Amino acid sequence: MFERFTQAARAVVKGAFEYAERTGAAAVAEEHLLLALLDREDTRAAAALRELCPPERRPAVAAALDDARRRAGLSRADAEALEGLGIDVGAIVARVEEAHGPGALAGKRKGAGRWSGRRPFSREAKTVLEKSLRIALARKDREIGDEHMLLALTTTGGVVAEVLADHGVTYTSAEAALSAAAVAP
Repeated sequence: MFERFTQAARAVVKGAFEYAERTGAAAVAEEHLLLALLDREDTRAAAALRELCPPERRPAVAAALDDARRRAGLSRADAEALEGLGIDVGAIVARVEEAHGPGALAGKRKGAGRWSGRRPFSREAKTVLEKSLRIALARKDREIGDEHMLLALTTTGGVVAEVLADHGVTYTSAEAALSAAAVAP
């Protein structure tokens, strides 16, 4: 599938690997794809994201992703559902971090600096890449671009889609911004 990726999409994947490495993650997750996508500057997806989520709002996106990572990747909807059952996720996170240190539920590997070889993609990141392909095919595009990755990230559900929606980036708004970026001179 990667042979169908544009240079921009390949750069996003490479950036996602770098984010995973820097954070000590055991796998490349969809949040790493989003962070790498936010780093892009000269693509249609970058133009759409600049319109929908300007650079001054990006620290809030990163903070929301960090907060979800502290909750072991639970979305707000997941936490609210558990709260309805009488389970206080915030209290559990606080107790685990008290016993095991800050970020204990963040999914970091022990010995993060000693990694040989490539990190695998998480199941969710694979889903984003597969949806990117499906979106490209549905649009009759010959290659998978970072714009397809952006659209796929908005449809996966879970933390990343929730964070994007909280910052005004939905499938509909991203599609409109991408269309506008395509016709802009």
